[in-house]
Amino acid sequence: MREMGNWREYQKQRLANDREAAINYLQLTVEEYLADGDLPFFLKGLRTFIESQGGVVEICKRTGIDAETLSDALSNEDAPLFDMIRTMLNSLECRLSIEPQAHANATLETATDSP
Repeated sequence: MREMGNWREYQKQRLANDREAAINYLQLTVEEYLADGDLPFFLKGLRTFIESQGGVVEICKRTGIDAETLSDALSNEDAPLFDMIRTMLNSLECRLSIEPQAHANATLETATDSP
């Protein structure tokens, strides 16, 4: 089990130092969840991403979410709301995707500027 801990630490460090790799990692995590519905695996990937970006405490500062609430959500393998959203999106033939916020803002501005 020691090797897995080292791998996870390596991943967190790598993602902390490369924002594009971190976004790609999160996108892949979402894509895999949407494909196979493996919520525990998705939550582990999300935790790795959050830890690489400053950790739960930092995210809580940015969002105003209570640290215990966020930690519980990330460790709860019984997240029916997220599964419900996944099912709803699938039924609408849509999918969730991750992209850097700057790119999303530029896309939104372009869309609102169009006639």
